Amino acid sequence: MTFTELKISRQIVNALDDAGFEHPTPVQVESFPVIRSGRDMIGIAQTGTGKTLAYLIPILMRLHYAQGSHPRAIVIVPTRELVVQVCESVELLVEYMDIRCVGIYGGTNIRTQQEKVYEGVDLLVATPGRFMDIYMNGILRTQQVKTVVIDEADRLMDLGFIPQLRSILEVVPEKHQTLLFSATFSETVTKLAADFMIDPVRVEVAPQATPVDTVEQYGYEVPNIMTKINLLNVLLADKSLYTRVMVFTESKKNADRITEKLEGIWKDELSVIHSNKAQNTRLNALRAFKEGRARILVSSDVAARGIDIEEVSHVINFDIPALAEEYIHRIGRTARAGKEGTAISFVSPKEEERMEAIEQLTGQPVERIVLPEEVKISDILLDEEKVQTSNITYQKGGRPQGGGAFHARSAKNSKTPGSGKKKKRR
Repeated sequence: MTFTELKISRQIVNALDDAGFEHPTPVQVESFPVIRSGRDMIGIAQTGTGKTLAYLIPILMRLHYAQGSHPRAIVIVPTRELVVQVCESVELLVEYMDIRCVGIYGGTNIRTQQEKVYEGVDLLVATPGRFMDIYMNGILRTQQVKTVVIDEADRLMDLGFIPQLRSILEVVPEKHQTLLFSATFSETVTKLAADFMIDPVRVEVAPQATPVDTVEQYGYEVPNIMTKINLLNVLLADKSLYTRVMVFTESKKNADRITEKLEGIWKDELSVIHSNKAQNTRLNALRAFKEGRARILVSSDVAARGIDIEEVSHVINFDIPALAEEYIHRIGRTARAGKEGTAISFVSPKEEERMEAIEQLTGQPVERIVLPEEVKISDILLDEEKVQTSNITYQKGGRPQGGGAFHARSAKNSKTPGSGKKKKRR
């Protein structure tokens, strides 16, 4: 099926052609007619399936051209990076249209953003807190809003934005269309939908929390953080295989540790983003990675959602996330748009239960492979690791000896890099 067959406007089809989009994804095929009908919709879709364009294309067709001063559609997302991402997608789609899109988010000058809103906007993309800040200042008027999109709803809930979301939905006109997109459908998301949506159509293009099948998943059992850093350095040395790598950590502290230990080796190839970094620093780091000037992006989970970067060869989970659903979002940064990719997890003893929860959620065992011979096993424990009482010792090859937190695994689930189905994946 083509975009033309879905009765997309010629202006948008031309823009999609220019950008190299040939065929709509399943979530787009399912969503377009529902959104264009005006009904409320709940979209359950894996990350990387094209859901941003699934709601933007019909919204932009409805907006048609710039008019008035106040927004007629708003998109609420959890992070500043996602605001930028959605606005970039809008910019791509409106190449042949006259539609004004403004992005607003915290951590930067509110007056500058208020001026942009005051100058006139058709589509407003916002984080919840900054939306309410500008609304309460009397700059943002919502009387003309016809469509509200809540994107990454589960992440918004995880970050505690429920009060702001409720406030936003209470200040828009009663007659409007609500579109809610989420990778998972938790109890809090269900309640929000029940409170603010009217007989929504549910579009689900894949089972909840299922990784795309073009992602190969592997795991290394690693005793501590310093050994994880050693392993990461060894893997990154293979530049022909690890061509564009996203490294995810659960803490800003670990993101900074990785950068501190490896920036002397990889220099300009390495960039880092997390919430303690200045906004310009974060955006510049992300831009360097997207443009290929930086090969390695180290990030806390702030960048795990919605960042659309092509040709990411590997996602490395330096830490295993506490929320099993977060794993899905992280590894969704690779194997996008039908391409292949690899996700590698570094699993410490205390993270074994987290990894089991991920395997239970996805219904997919993560194959364990042996540590490369050249990885130095460190006996240094950082302060947060010293509370561990594990008696695990390691031998060359990386297999745990003795008891502790690691569980015995069957031979088929513990392989060397050369014994699996694809030798090149390490």
